[in-house]
Amino acid sequence: MSKYHKSVVPTKSRAGSLPLVAIVGRPNVGKSTLFNRLTGTRRSIVGDEPGITRDRIYGEYEWGGRQFRVVDTGGIVPDDPDLIPTEIYNQAKVALEEADALVLVVDARTELASPDYDLVRLLIRGGKPLFLAVNKVEGEAMALAAENFRQLGIRNVYPVSSEHGLGIGDLLEAIAAAIPLPEGAAIPEVGVLEAEANKEAAAGLTEEEEAEGVHKTHGEFEQHETSVAIIGRPNVGKSTLLNSLTGTSRAIVSPIAGTTRDAVDEVVEFEGSQLRFVDTAGIRRKGKTHLMAEKLSVVMARRHLEAADVALLVIDATAGVTASDATIGGYAHESGRSVIIVVNKWDAVTTGRTDGKPPADRTIFEEQLRKSLKYLSYATVIFLSALEGTGVERVLHEVITVAAERRKRVSTGQMNRFLDKVDFQRAPVPMSKRIRIFYMTQAAVAPPTFVLFTDRDIQLHFAFERFLENQIREEFGFKGTPIWFKVKARNAKKDD
Repeated sequence: MSKYHKSVVPTKSRAGSLPLVAIVGRPNVGKSTLFNRLTGTRRSIVGDEPGITRDRIYGEYEWGGRQFRVVDTGGIVPDDPDLIPTEIYNQAKVALEEADALVLVVDARTELASPDYDLVRLLIRGGKPLFLAVNKVEGEAMALAAENFRQLGIRNVYPVSSEHGLGIGDLLEAIAAAIPLPEGAAIPEVGVLEAEANKEAAAGLTEEEEAEGVHKTHGEFEQHETSVAIIGRPNVGKSTLLNSLTGTSRAIVSPIAGTTRDAVDEVVEFEGSQLRFVDTAGIRRKGKTHLMAEKLSVVMARRHLEAADVALLVIDATAGVTASDATIGGYAHESGRSVIIVVNKWDAVTTGRTDGKPPADRTIFEEQLRKSLKYLSYATVIFLSALEGTGVERVLHEVITVAAERRKRVSTGQMNRFLDKVDFQRAPVPMSKRIRIFYMTQAAVAPPTFVLFTDRDIQLHFAFERFLENQIREEFGFKGTPIWFKVKARNAKKDD
């Protein structure tokens, strides 16, 4: 493992000090539904197909004035020799080891089988508080059927319906009672919690900044955590890259396309910055997705991309740039994400090439890449091998740089002094599409958005827009981020 991992450490966030509750069980018993119910989100993909959840999914919930972390795990089938179930089991074991309490979920509508007893023995061996949630209990008949599950030998049995929220309160009450408060800690009243939260939110803001709801320092927007979505086609090495960036085995890696379904995230600290890396499912065309879980995972991948600050577009060097890569890159560009293009498996076409062909030329590859992804001309290209860990440290440095550039703010005075120096006669625009800019101001950051006050109410010609964008980048940078323009004409007719 490369040396840089010594400077990548797990963050000492508030979440790290919260008690952790692990939700475990066999496939398709309703673990993800319970997770979503507790966290009040749709973070974990839910469906009728078994084995949808594979990696560990973390969230938070509050009960009785206390905060808890909760982790959803993949369906555990002990001693299954297949690759994916084995990796799911390994991920679940990590959750079992770090958890303070365990919730075993079973389906009230199914009969007990030997794997259930095997799983219970495994959980009891850990010596941690164990609770049995008999799920899908709706009605008196099902409540009676739930009593049959006492045969598993677990004392704490709770009939629940994760979908309808029935019986969840009793389960959470028992969990809270089983996890003692840290020494000297007291449960604050709700009013105190709200007051502290408001105090923290307002700390360090002027009245003007508080009214705007924006935290600025030296004209730039400051954010305490940068979200980075790892996107790309299936099987290009996104999960391997996440593991290499974070120095962990956080995501399941396999040669099977579509292994990742839920988005997997991990927060690390690098050179004083907190970076949240989100490994998303491989995005493919609708016609290529058949199972409902695959369709949902693609939808969720798009959502996580749109919630991120920076997108790492991963391209497989052995396959070159494909039409799907161009489509996915277009999603990131149109949504206003900053983009870094990561050419993975570079060692497979250079030093580790085994097909007898000469090593690939980096310059030629990048030229071909730029032609296929013209709209991402602002994006940095990084060649690396996620598996070997070579070139990965540069990604971390680039993420920090690009995140700062996307939040940079230029004052109106600076912008107008810049406009005076630009020779717009050089812009390759037809006379009928030319406009005069009276002045220009930056209206927003992330992505940088500029409002042009002009003499005509017409849409910017693409050549003029590209010319102006290039001039702005030359003067102010904005490396790795798209730049958006809005036109506001002085002579535009006002609505009656």
